[in-house]
Amino acid sequence: MSVLSRVLAAVAVLAAAVIYGTDVFCAIVQRPALTRVDDRTLTSVMGQVHFYGDRRLPVPGALGLLAAALSTVAAALAGRAAAAAAGAAAVLVLAVWMVIYLRASAPVNRRLTAAALAGYTPSDARALQQRWDSVINARAALQALAVAALCAALALP
Repeated sequence: MSVLSRVLAAVAVLAAAVIYGTDVFCAIVQRPALTRVDDRTLTSVMGQVHFYGDRRLPVPGALGLLAAALSTVAAALAGRAAAAAAGAAAVLVLAVWMVIYLRASAPVNRRLTAAALAGYTPSDARALQQRWDSVINARAALQALAVAALCAALALP
């Protein structure tokens, strides 16, 4: 069980790192870059980004959360209390991230995707992007905490 908990934690780290890297990129590169484009370009680009992201990123997102949960259970069963606690913290943080994503980001993603695919620019495109941007730092920070907790789960006895 000890080896299994570590393997699962490693899988969780790798999967969560995909989302963490994406969120950090969005926070430090995409957000400021989008302030320099017009609303039509913003809608087109972000609609297409969300079209692909919302279809492809759920796999590493779900895998990270599932592997973190399974790693936590395996660590607890192996008597690795500190690792189980770190894993539980990662699961909690990833769950909070998911709530923020579902409540704040996903609705914006759907609106911008629909607009881009239909070829129109919503009158509130900039406000939609600002709503999305308003949670990206929190999302990146939560993913950083999750990756750190999962690394601790790997290292702790």
